[in-house]
Amino acid sequence: MSRLPALGAPRPVRIPEHVEVVLPSGLTVLAVRRQGEPLAETRLRIPFAGADGARAALLARTLLARTVPAGATAAQRFGGTLGAEVDRDRLRISGRAPAGALDRLLAVLVDALEAGSYPAAEVRSARAGLAEQLRTDRSRPAQQAAAALARRIHHGHPYGRPTPEPAAVGAVTEGELAALHRELVRPVGSTLVIVGALDPQAAAETAARRLAHWTGTAPACVLPPVPPLRPGPLLLLDRPGSTQSALRIAFPAVSRGHRENAPLRLANLVFGGYFCSRWVANLREDKGYTYGPHSAIEERPAGARLIAAVEVATEYTAPTLVETLHELGRLACLPPTRAEVDRARQYTLGALAVLGMSTHRDLANLVAGLVDGGLPLGYLAEHVDRLAGATVDEVHEAARAHLAPSGAVAVLVADAARVERAVAAVMPVTVCQEVA
Repeated sequence: MSRLPALGAPRPVRIPEHVEVVLPSGLTVLAVRRQGEPLAETRLRIPFAGADGARAALLARTLLARTVPAGATAAQRFGGTLGAEVDRDRLRISGRAPAGALDRLLAVLVDALEAGSYPAAEVRSARAGLAEQLRTDRSRPAQQAAAALARRIHHGHPYGRPTPEPAAVGAVTEGELAALHRELVRPVGSTLVIVGALDPQAAAETAARRLAHWTGTAPACVLPPVPPLRPGPLLLLDRPGSTQSALRIAFPAVSRGHRENAPLRLANLVFGGYFCSRWVANLREDKGYTYGPHSAIEERPAGARLIAAVEVATEYTAPTLVETLHELGRLACLPPTRAEVDRARQYTLGALAVLGMSTHRDLANLVAGLVDGGLPLGYLAEHVDRLAGATVDEVHEAARAHLAPSGAVAVLVADAARVERAVAAVMPVTVCQEVA
């Protein structure tokens, strides 16, 4: 039997050449050079904590329709794109254009940021489209499970309402959108990331010139820390007639800046965070219950959680739960092998060094993710050192502290008549008849 070659030392992460400036308006501009195709990627992050969910969602959907021609259409004229989305923490506007058209892309962006009214026809169309999308999403077991888990682990917190009610979206007026825009679409506390085959200093100067007249302050709003997890019986949400079950499990986690983050990332990879993990091998390769179980750390400003997610055919629901608890308990009680930790380490370091920076878009998303976490670009080197230095004992301790079944909160969306008895034999269950 041939032996696999030993894993080499991790390649050091080279922090790309970059320039960071804070404009008089309070906007931070972070421009990063990446050689390659002559493109520029932009990521604008605007604080939106405390905004009404329905209004914020509709604003993101109509923001780029407020210019004439519409922002997205205007950008397409020179080969660019613009798009907006929002969550409970921030409004995110992403753009792409040829590097030589960065100035024009920013001109379209600032036009949308400064414009003062929302077209009634666009708002009517967006209201109908968003409400229908929300209703469709809520009919899917996976979405129902995710929403139910959010309500349970973030009880009383804004994160517990990740999406607005369709009826609330339908009641939003153009005037309310304009008022929200005037209140929160402001440069103070916002960050613009620019990544591409460009000179960082010149790109920052272009941004400073184009966005010089985007001014104004917004009320500071910081969401409270997420509440601690409250373990209890598995919550079974009845979906009569469903042929598929959706399981979501939440665990406590730590954010990127925490010293335990690197060992926890490796522990998660050993459990279920990538294709070679134990959970995937068990459920997919060995048992054939499902194709893609997955677990990941969700990091947000108010707190982090580790979420495990899987969908299976109804007849495999209880067996999947058994195997999931088995893998979690095994990892919490027994240390992983050095080979498992080294494979996980090599995977995540490779993803950072190669996949995370392989294109302008990847690097822009990576940098924007650091911005979201309040971390400097130089954090990447520190994080790589922590991943490279994490020991098997540290990974095991992270698994014991964060991935133990006793500290988890679980939600299952399934046909209760078909699965309750079998699931109740595995762990305590509380049945709820309302899945919406």
